Amino acid sequence: MLRILMSMRRTIYWKLQPMVKEREEINYKVIDRQVDFILKKKFNGWWPRLISYPQKPSWLKIDFDKWKSEDMDDNEDEKRDIRYDYPDTFEKLLKEEFGYTKEEYAKAYLIIYNLFQFVGFIYVLAVMGIRYSRDGPDSIKDTYAAVGNPFKFIQLLQFLEVMHPLFGYTKNSLLVSFLQVGGRAFVLFCMIDAEPRMQTKNIVFYLFLLWSTIEVVRYPYYITQLLNIKISFLTWLRYTIWIPLYPTGFFCEGIVILRNIPYFEETQRFTVSLPNIYNFTFHFPSFLRIYLLLLFIPGLYTMMSYMIRSRSKKLGYSSSKRE
Repeated sequence: MLRILMSMRRTIYWKLQPMVKEREEINYKVIDRQVDFILKKKFNGWWPRLISYPQKPSWLKIDFDKWKSEDMDDNEDEKRDIRYDYPDTFEKLLKEEFGYTKEEYAKAYLIIYNLFQFVGFIYVLAVMGIRYSRDGPDSIKDTYAAVGNPFKFIQLLQFLEVMHPLFGYTKNSLLVSFLQVGGRAFVLFCMIDAEPRMQTKNIVFYLFLLWSTIEVVRYPYYITQLLNIKISFLTWLRYTIWIPLYPTGFFCEGIVILRNIPYFEETQRFTVSLPNIYNFTFHFPSFLRIYLLLLFIPGLYTMMSYMIRSRSKKLGYSSSKRE
């Protein structure tokens, strides 16, 4: 066996001999049909060839189960994942194992949520329309008394839309969702609901009409997207109707805030005056003035810019201009 080891030593490609450990560390195993030799490397690296002459002797066999090459090593770090390599198969396996996937639960929830919100805003529009057709302009001043409570309820539910991007349910912009929902909630709860004299103004009717009209288009569009149903007219309407309605709605919100300033000057509601245990003062009418001067226009600009980009992306106007 020693002669065999020495012969193996002479047979090895001469450039590899310094890279092979001493013969004492060369492992071999004698079995019925062959003798297995294991050559251990001193240093990591790829061997150009194993033996000194190019012809492979007939007695030399390579264990291809353990064979590795540089080409194989390049892909060794690329870990295969059935979730990404075979997504359809992975979803099928999940359904067979658990019944439904997490994505399907989220999809079902979003469909139910959007449908509920759509029905809620349809109800508001229906009540306003029926009352106006029956009583005419006299019904306008009692709009908040008729639909204020259901409108507050569906408005509170809209705060879920701020959470949806955080949970990964939707890809909407978190900032835009917060500005839209938070801005409406501020006007509805802090401006209209908190001041009874504002509730009878005609501007409330027009504001509710604008808000509801936007939503009865937006929510059906979301439902069709979740169901992979493409309705070209609905897509066009979703990304076109906001052009007149968003600026008009912002203008109505600004009127509500502006007309409320004298009321809050009189009632001092939401105003914190000294002395108090926190040694802190807050003048709500001044905050409203600052909001109108510094925050109102930037908020409108952010919403309009986002919708313009979304419209160009969905309707393909940007690509047509480049062509």
